[in-house]
Amino acid sequence: MIKKKFLYVLLSAILLGFSIREINACTNFLITKGASVDGSTMVTYAADSHLLYGELYHWPSTDYPSGSWLDIYEWDTGKYLGKIKQVAHTYNVVGNMNEFQVAIGETTYGGRHGLADPEGVMDYGSLIYIALQRSKTAREAIKIMTDLVAEYGYYSSGESFSIADPNEVWIMEMIGKGKGNKGAVWVARRIPDGYISGHANQARIRTFPLKDADNCLYSEDVISFAKEKGWYEGKDKNFSFTDAYAPLDYGALRFCEARVWAGFRKVNSTMDKYEDYAIGDNPKNVMPLWIKPDKKLSVQDVMNIMRDHFEGTILDMTKDIGAGPFSNPYRWRPLTWEVDSVKYCNERAITTQQTGFSFVSQSRSWMPDAIGGILWFGVDDASSTVYTPMYSSITEIPKAFAVGNGSLMNFTTDAAFWVFNQVSNLAYTRYNVIHPEIEKLQNELEDRYVAYTSAMDLAAADLLKKDKKLAVDLLTEYSVNQGNNTLKKWQELYAYLFTKYMDGNVKTDKQVPENYKYVSPNLKQPGYGTNWYKKTIQETGEHFKMKKLEGELDNH
Repeated sequence: MIKKKFLYVLLSAILLGFSIREINACTNFLITKGASVDGSTMVTYAADSHLLYGELYHWPSTDYPSGSWLDIYEWDTGKYLGKIKQVAHTYNVVGNMNEFQVAIGETTYGGRHGLADPEGVMDYGSLIYIALQRSKTAREAIKIMTDLVAEYGYYSSGESFSIADPNEVWIMEMIGKGKGNKGAVWVARRIPDGYISGHANQARIRTFPLKDADNCLYSEDVISFAKEKGWYEGKDKNFSFTDAYAPLDYGALRFCEARVWAGFRKVNSTMDKYEDYAIGDNPKNVMPLWIKPDKKLSVQDVMNIMRDHFEGTILDMTKDIGAGPFSNPYRWRPLTWEVDSVKYCNERAITTQQTGFSFVSQSRSWMPDAIGGILWFGVDDASSTVYTPMYSSITEIPKAFAVGNGSLMNFTTDAAFWVFNQVSNLAYTRYNVIHPEIEKLQNELEDRYVAYTSAMDLAAADLLKKDKKLAVDLLTEYSVNQGNNTLKKWQELYAYLFTKYMDGNVKTDKQVPENYKYVSPNLKQPGYGTNWYKKTIQETGEHFKMKKLEGELDNH
């Protein structure tokens, strides 16, 4: 009965809450064992859409009778696409990570028009969550995903996937073959150990080794299909997946590759040489698919990559005119706009206001699977979220993140998505003053969670020797408590910030003698700052200048 109720709630969320997600909207980074401080593999994912409600999905491990079928609904819209054969046993999945520490993220790149198959049954979202329910390794996930599209057809447009297990990290790019051509063409490359990669709504795999199955897998017709369509002529060894199936345009560079460049730049000091590529001025100066970071990365370093607004670059969103007087690094949509028939754009940073949820997955090969997988999960804008640890073996989701707790048109103060949006949207009004206070508590909580998790690993490992269920119960209780604690701290933060910064003021408590009945707080009215006032004068001249009337008294 509980499972039936859960599936009903989940399906309702898919049909009512997900709606149509914005294309060209997500960002992933992929971290190999040798590139991380502790030897874990990591994948990041920001699910960015103005129509996606941020919540943490859960599919419990389940047994199915022989001959069962699974209905497939498009993740973006809830549209029924068809059915596939169900397997006898599925694995526990928490968000985008399963009990065997396999994690999968994605970004949509679209690619050449007409290659989506309207008769296909498998969309990219279903591929992700079904593969997580059925795979124990990244390679197995790749096989399951590619076998499914070969058997049932691929409904979506071009997609990049990040696929990791405790030992390997892969990037796979896939695109359909159009109506009447079941299946998809695809390439998957293993990221070399010690390196990191990234993708952000633009295909990034170019040439690839044709005889290296340990590090590169691909569909047998990936090159021949492009030749058949007239998109490539030349030797197979020189074939580029990106150039054939998703050629770059200016938007792909400025809105997509620029995000990868910004993330790479945070961890590698040589990336400024690709600035002209990222801003769209030199598409021939191609940025590599993967880079080696200057130093090994901690999970908090990786979280920090997801909080970038191009600070310190030519695209710095805190510096241009759109930042206003309070250095706000957010721009309201549309992304592009026209004046006098000339088209212009805003920047598209890694962190953005329309994020539904984001995560940093952490797969740890030196630990048992029941303990090793952690999904550091957050809702809303990555810059102001708190990444909270959710072990991938847990059997219950915190109410704060639970499916069905609120929706895009149903506000509730006990849903993390809504409370985090309250805080971030307040910060957008006076960013350079309010965001530092958010960041302070964010760092405090994340530092605490990282420290707690080390202790929890030890406690769970000890329990695991005696009883796996007790160990999983402990991790479940811990994850649920931390998720609900994050919500509570953010509810308190919103009350504090709103009280302090209401009406453009800054109010702080005042110490007064005990015999005072009423206490008025200290009050500051900082206004807009000297630099903004100077810009105002440049724009308006003497329009706002105070003038002295004839006969006016000096002390008037």
